[in-house]
Amino acid sequence: MPSRTANAIDFWRGIALVMIFIDHVPGNAYINFTLLHYAFCDAAELFVFLAGWSLSHATGGPLSPQRPGRIIIRLVARAIEIYRAQIVLTALALAILAAMALTRNNPLFLEWHNAGPAFLDPVRTTLGWVLLTHQLSFFDILPLYVVVLLMAPAFIILARFNRLLSLAASVLLYVVTLTFDLRLPTWPGEGGWLFNPMAWQLLLLLGFLASEIAQDNVQFQRFARNMMWPGVVCSVIIMVLSIRGVDIDPLAVPEPRAFFLIDKTNLPPLRLISILVLVAAFQRLFTVSSQRLGRFGEFFCGLGRNSLAVFSVGSLLSMCGQLARFIFGGSLTIDTITVISGLIVMGGTAWFVEWRTRSPSSPSRLS
Repeated sequence: MPSRTANAIDFWRGIALVMIFIDHVPGNAYINFTLLHYAFCDAAELFVFLAGWSLSHATGGPLSPQRPGRIIIRLVARAIEIYRAQIVLTALALAILAAMALTRNNPLFLEWHNAGPAFLDPVRTTLGWVLLTHQLSFFDILPLYVVVLLMAPAFIILARFNRLLSLAASVLLYVVTLTFDLRLPTWPGEGGWLFNPMAWQLLLLLGFLASEIAQDNVQFQRFARNMMWPGVVCSVIIMVLSIRGVDIDPLAVPEPRAFFLIDKTNLPPLRLISILVLVAAFQRLFTVSSQRLGRFGEFFCGLGRNSLAVFSVGSLLSMCGQLARFIFGGSLTIDTITVISGLIVMGGTAWFVEWRTRSPSSPSRLS
């Protein structure tokens, strides 16, 4: 990959992208090596926290903060870019499933990943996926990101005025959401979004605030370093519980139940604590080992720098991996080919994006 300055955020974002790719091929052997197997959270939480951290730098940071108008324009523009990627991904995923149904002469492919309504009721469902109210399974992370980015300017601008007030507003929205089970509705099918933006916005803001405070508060930096070993201990405890398959019976907890479960939708406290503990435990790993990582580190940093393109390609590759397991049967050989092929294509995608950006004929270089 082209040489760029490596940093911890891009590295961990690259790691998260690879884990998301692997996790989106259910049943494959390599899921046993992802966060999903060892914690009460998974790579989605890590990705959103890092996105919040990056927002601090993208909006100038606490030392040279951008004006509110510029923050709004910048984040809305990014949300539009991600929305465009979601629309293209959905169209391509539906085309892949339609092609499989035709070539394999098997209409069951038309029902994969909640795609049935798109083929059985195309008029309403097309409007639904354009409005993000109908989402294919495993293609529902980007809609979350679109909405939280549209919400983010209010919290960021408020945080630049008063961090505690911004955090209080975010926590209040989180508590109300879990208490009253507030969810964005799906349509034309009944139900709600798998990822609830009104709950997940808290994790994005926590990442943003952690980055802001770390840049201008020496005491917080010292506190964060002191939390590393407690984070390691807590991470080990969570790992043991997760591997043992500890679960919570939703009928055995008091109301409001959303506060005590481990489901992904509302980012309950256990998942939130789990990702924050992991961040504390691994906060300095890249810093102390970056020189030893070599090309391994450069590879993951490259993925992280080009996260939208890599995630988009990885999502389609995951679907192809699922189809391969269905057609050829689940085996270690198929899983290994899927993962290695995916890593090569994702790495090639990151390389191509950076090459295209640097090319003199790139549209971004044209006047």
